[in-house]
Amino acid sequence: MTHTGGGGPRPRGTWWREGAITATAFALCLLGGVVKDDGSTLSPPSAVAYFIAVVSCAVLPVRHRAPLAAMAVTTASGVLAPFLGLLLSPLIAAPAVITAYSYALTARTERRAVSAVALISAALLVASTPLFGALSWKDASRVGAVAAFPLVAGVLGHSVRNRRAYLAAMEERALRAEQSRDSEARRRVAEERVRIARELHDLVAHQITLANAQATVAAHLFDTRPEQTRKSLKELVETTSDALDELRATVGLLRQSGDAAVPAEPAPGLSRLPTLLESFRRAGLEVSAHQEGTARPLPPGVDLTAYRIVQEALTNVTKHAGTRSARVRLVWSRDRVTITVADDGGGARTAATAATGPGASTAGDRPPGYGLIGMRERATAVGGHLSAGRRPEGGFLVSAQLPLPPAKDGTHGTDGAAAVENRTADAATADGRTGDAEAGDAL
Repeated sequence: MTHTGGGGPRPRGTWWREGAITATAFALCLLGGVVKDDGSTLSPPSAVAYFIAVVSCAVLPVRHRAPLAAMAVTTASGVLAPFLGLLLSPLIAAPAVITAYSYALTARTERRAVSAVALISAALLVASTPLFGALSWKDASRVGAVAAFPLVAGVLGHSVRNRRAYLAAMEERALRAEQSRDSEARRRVAEERVRIARELHDLVAHQITLANAQATVAAHLFDTRPEQTRKSLKELVETTSDALDELRATVGLLRQSGDAAVPAEPAPGLSRLPTLLESFRRAGLEVSAHQEGTARPLPPGVDLTAYRIVQEALTNVTKHAGTRSARVRLVWSRDRVTITVADDGGGARTAATAATGPGASTAGDRPPGYGLIGMRERATAVGGHLSAGRRPEGGFLVSAQLPLPPAKDGTHGTDGAAAVENRTADAATADGRTGDAEAGDAL
């Protein structure tokens, strides 16, 4: 435990150091009390010399707690020395020099330190100057030394204080930099965990939901329509195989110790939307798509977000909506693309599910899901917005608005968007609810 300027215990090493400083100052002060101006031989210290040495050195141990008081006592002792018949020399002024150094080391402001040290030097200068007789060169050198020593001690104390402050600032800066690095590392780890959780959730929710739907169809038609059952089982094998491949790729990224390698295939986007819709149709969900405006290429992050939102919204329709049809609509404007996924169901969707979003569970023994949370986080991460809730006319609606890059002259629709339009045209025609009026309801 260290002493910081107030009361309290001090470490044992500090007491030894203080004792050594006090003893040295006492010896120097006592030696100065026997020095004579006429160059005569040294004699034993007088009682006055002991008195000055004891009084001035007795306050040195408390100079850290009460620096001004210790400085006043040592200065007064030095000033009184000439009036008591002693020669005021730098040796007698040694306690005053020590207190000047300590005060300059601990003063709150530089102005206070300069004022106090200058006052000590001026007082000793006046006291050491002979009042009568001519001032010899020997006297002048002694007077100059007596006045200069406190100033030198003050400058030295101020320099040591600045050095300590600089080292403390550097140490604090290094500590803050280390804490910032740790905080940044934890933040990146948390973001990566959330990203992996979203990908795993989207993957598992989509593929397992499709597999469950295909298995349900196969079980229902097992006795009456074996050919249809065989087809459903074949599609189930394909779905589970795709799920295993995607899980293997995702887990492979987690097992890598270095930087992730370039993925074998690009991240999914709207160009793969027709394949996604077809997978839901094979699972028994009638999906129609409609597009308005001129499609444009999307940045990779926005493209992946758009794909995952459609995937998760259709997965929730399959699990919770209580209907076998859904509508997907893409509206392209100058600075954003609006994606809506709507259904007319609601029989299997409970009130709790409507309150928490389409990703919540409908069964009483299941915990609420994270589908809606993940979709909102994805949309927010790319600067977009997502809203979800019940429609007044029935069913559920998921609407996402994602930002678009500035349009360029001669921009044409993307191949993926054109494929969505072409491959879903027949389904939209067969379903009489996907016209402009129905699209307006979806918004």
